[in-house]
Amino acid sequence: MAKQRPDGIRAYEDPAGGWGALKALAVALKDQQLVVEGIPTLLKQNQPEGFDCPGCAWPDPKHTSAFEFCENGAKAVTWESTPKRVGPDFFAQHTVTSLWECSDYWLEDQGRLTHPMRYDAQTDKYEPVDWQVAFDDIAAKLDALDDPNQLELYTSGRASNEAAFLFQLFGRQFGTNNFPDCSNMCHEPTSVGLPRSIGIGKGTVTLDDFDKAELIISMGHNPGTNHPRMMTPLRNASRRGVKIIVLNPLKERALERFEAPQAPLEMATTSSTPIASCYFQVKVGGDAAALKGICKALVAADKVARAADLAPLLDHTFIVGHTAGFDALVDDLEGCSWSAIERASGLPRADMERIAADYAASNATIVCYGMGITQHVTGTANVQQIANLLLLKGNIGKPGAGICPLRGHSNVQGDRTVGITERPSEAFLDRLRDVFGFEPPRAFGHSVVDSIAAMRDGRAKAVICLGGNLAMAASDPQACFKGFRRLDLAVHLATKLNRTHLLTSKTTYLFPVLGRTDSDIQASGRQALTVEDSMSMVHASRGFLTPPSDQVRSEVAILAGIAKATLRSKSRVDWDALAGNYDLIRDAIEEVFPDFEAYNDRIRKPGGFQLPNSAAMRIWNTPTGKANFAIFAGLEEDETSTDRDVLRMTSLRAHDQYNTTIYGLNDRYRGVFGRRDVLFLNPKDLARLGFAEGDVVDVATALDYARPDRVVQALTLVSYNLPDGCCASYYPEIQPLVALEFRDPECLTPSYKSIPVKVTAARAPLAADRAVGRDGIVGREPGVETATGPSPVSLID
Repeated sequence: MAKQRPDGIRAYEDPAGGWGALKALAVALKDQQLVVEGIPTLLKQNQPEGFDCPGCAWPDPKHTSAFEFCENGAKAVTWESTPKRVGPDFFAQHTVTSLWECSDYWLEDQGRLTHPMRYDAQTDKYEPVDWQVAFDDIAAKLDALDDPNQLELYTSGRASNEAAFLFQLFGRQFGTNNFPDCSNMCHEPTSVGLPRSIGIGKGTVTLDDFDKAELIISMGHNPGTNHPRMMTPLRNASRRGVKIIVLNPLKERALERFEAPQAPLEMATTSSTPIASCYFQVKVGGDAAALKGICKALVAADKVARAADLAPLLDHTFIVGHTAGFDALVDDLEGCSWSAIERASGLPRADMERIAADYAASNATIVCYGMGITQHVTGTANVQQIANLLLLKGNIGKPGAGICPLRGHSNVQGDRTVGITERPSEAFLDRLRDVFGFEPPRAFGHSVVDSIAAMRDGRAKAVICLGGNLAMAASDPQACFKGFRRLDLAVHLATKLNRTHLLTSKTTYLFPVLGRTDSDIQASGRQALTVEDSMSMVHASRGFLTPPSDQVRSEVAILAGIAKATLRSKSRVDWDALAGNYDLIRDAIEEVFPDFEAYNDRIRKPGGFQLPNSAAMRIWNTPTGKANFAIFAGLEEDETSTDRDVLRMTSLRAHDQYNTTIYGLNDRYRGVFGRRDVLFLNPKDLARLGFAEGDVVDVATALDYARPDRVVQALTLVSYNLPDGCCASYYPEIQPLVALEFRDPECLTPSYKSIPVKVTAARAPLAADRAVGRDGIVGREPGVETATGPSPVSLID
């Protein structure tokens, strides 16, 4: 008799996509009360005259299909276009204390915000406030700051180019470069590492390159959940015989086999397309080592081939003409032992040599990667090792080849392009000065971890959050929660209620904003917003639904209102004019950023336009004037590496989830239904540690700065196919394990994907700010401030 598995855990054998995706979509439409209205809305998603998906940043094809949306993109749209409402009546019935006890899933499921609200500490409730009264009060409190750098300006990747540009313009006129944004927590290693290697912090491929590639290497991502529309080019590549090599700790269903909802034959026959030609389960945190091993094998094979008077395996003409540092790279690779590489990567030498042989045989290779590569202590090095591999065969700047970072939110790349960065270039600041007639601050500002540290330590006094759920998305919620409660002012622009809004400061405002699906009518008429996708395509997005109430305003209008009230005569910017006509904002962007030439004309053409990509043209904007090979001298090691009781944990997003937004409680491809309180561990490690599937455990950080409260409690063990010594659980529930200090030292991105932990039998709960329940995070004791822990090192003051 088979042993009974834990409640809600059962095998799911179907392929990704297919009828399972259509069923999930039907459930989402029903749950959000959109059974009739939802389909017409979805048919406008990612269409030339429609709205851009508020989910991932995967690009739209030139010739769109009858429907150009995926399961999780559809969930994002139904979540946003729901008829459910959170207005004054809702807040009159709920204190903030009572809302804190609710799960994150429940909070966002209540619906769209409808009115500007201000928190009243006497009643412990949000209460309605007049827009102008709010703007004037915010201005007064910002004026009262001792230093402009006491203000933190956070940006979510869902913000449009227009809103992001206005946000940075306001902040820099106010006097700060404190622009923490969601990129700091996901693809900052791309933004920092790639410019050093190839001179630009973006990918170099287009959708057309996927049609020309001979080999695709997929690393550290799960496209079936995080960017499902990517499955179409992967499926097409597989069906025409392109080899797809996957390196990932978990076997993700979409990278094994996929059933295309738009393929009638597959749907009718319930067949599917195999995706991965071969799948290598690299150890959690072992990516840089695996890449180093592949490069080592490739260089060695090239030497053997040339010694035998055979055709070289490397592109030596490209290396000599376009790169710097090759000889130093070869010396480093030859000096690194295979035993060290095998131990750190979790892969045998033969596997890495096999990958190198397949790579050598390809004339055009694309390497795709996600946050499984970037969210590590070695994130920047991981990205640069990918660049090394591509440079060895000249696979940047030619058809069918290049590097493909898979961005998360739909405009996280565009926000950075138009100025949301804590480390602006001198050239950008000079152009901003010349166009707008003020001297912007020159000192670097705060990233997310800097901002949280400043809030926690009392150095930051105010925050304006342009969307997002910062306290839940950032590492170290112990510090985040304390930091938000210490502020004098917190302003949130949001479509829905989330837990960060419940971390009330001395004065807290919650402003309702238009979503991507909403019609945006301003003084000059209906407005279009613009976004930039993962492949540098800039295009328009036009909502069409009636907004949730006549009190909901666009992000642009709210930011202009705050800026006008705060800066007054200090600014020569006509904020009202910009808010009334977004063409004027795009004209200003064009003046500051020459790559946006003829911006307004070009976004009126279906599909928009592509920004120039220097590396794709083999123009290397680096100090050497060439693409640079980067040496990774060490393999990921720390004081826990030799302790067999220490596991390496990676965070996961469930299939019913996008970032911190929980659409539902199922993760069907991993066989989890109706719960999130699980810890995945392989059968061998379960037995070695003395546990069995179904046991309830606590997980604590294993590093020296672990504290009694750096623990996640009461997770149920689930047997799963993972490399030895590795485990996995859901984000953001495991955030308490990630201290501010545990991050990539190059770019300060938290190491969510490789956390050293110890697992013990569950004990009595700690008094803490939140707990993990079956339906996700539930708050506890909102008045309790947890220990602050050690101060972060090497953070910007």
